[in-house]
Amino acid sequence: MLNVSSNPHIKARFTTRGIMLIVFLSMLPTTIWGIYNATYMFGVKYGIHAALLVVYTIATCVVAEFVFCKITKKKNSVGDLSCIVTGLILALNLPPTLPYWMAMVGAVFAIIVVKMLFGGLGQNFMNPALGARCFLVLSFASSMTKFFPDDVKGVDATSSATPLTALKATNHSTNLLDMFLGRHAGTIGETSILCILIGALVLVVFRIIDLRIPLTYIVTFALFIMLFNNRFNVEFLLEHILGGGLVFGAFYMATDYTTSPITKGGRYIFGICLGLLTAILRTFGATAEGVSFAIIICNLLVPLIEKITVPKAFGIVKAKEGK
Repeated sequence: MLNVSSNPHIKARFTTRGIMLIVFLSMLPTTIWGIYNATYMFGVKYGIHAALLVVYTIATCVVAEFVFCKITKKKNSVGDLSCIVTGLILALNLPPTLPYWMAMVGAVFAIIVVKMLFGGLGQNFMNPALGARCFLVLSFASSMTKFFPDDVKGVDATSSATPLTALKATNHSTNLLDMFLGRHAGTIGETSILCILIGALVLVVFRIIDLRIPLTYIVTFALFIMLFNNRFNVEFLLEHILGGGLVFGAFYMATDYTTSPITKGGRYIFGICLGLLTAILRTFGATAEGVSFAIIICNLLVPLIEKITVPKAFGIVKAKEGK
């Protein structure tokens, strides 16, 4: 006897390798812009540094997964390209001034601790790249929040602050057009909203991601950030949406297959939880950002969310007691 449940039924148009390749390519616009932005703001030296940061982080993820599979005598899983995507997402969440060795430590943590020790792709309980980023923030807080090099002259305190830092300190951020295009400080991959949206469009066109999570996330965040701050104006709202890692996190990290709900209703609940928690952390937290920790905390809620939103089985009648 086969128990046939109602939808969702999983259908795959691409292999895991194909999906990862599309995701990787979709992040190239924001990667290229991040490297250019570091070059434009700090000089060629730091543009090269940002580029090598990306290369070293990806390479470390690949080597860490390969070595782990060799030591544990498991099938080599490097070929599915998931470690490359993890490395790139982690690199894009790092400031362009971070020392190489710190990024490499984070890459090893992402692959070994968060991913492989829990069984590999599809079995990790949180997004590996985000887990590594939070690990680095807790371990090397000063370096992870340092977006301007010490040897760059002629930069005052106001212009050296990220948009969210300036917004939290002075209630006013940078020019909205600059925030949309990415002409400001921040992590390598979060600055240009335009480039992120171009990549997100690729994911939507190829049906790699479902818009339920990112749209619910952003809309919920928008409502609560205005409510918590008692500021109901468009400029304030756009500064919070365009600043920081909200858009990148909503489209690239919150939609991770393994750590997000598979049920349609669960995705809406997941997005609401993300938006509410991010607004709380940004408003009442000690730091200006809150996306990474919000996503990780909500990753832990996914089993509960799926449990309460799983569709009822079709064609099974539960017998009454005593019969």
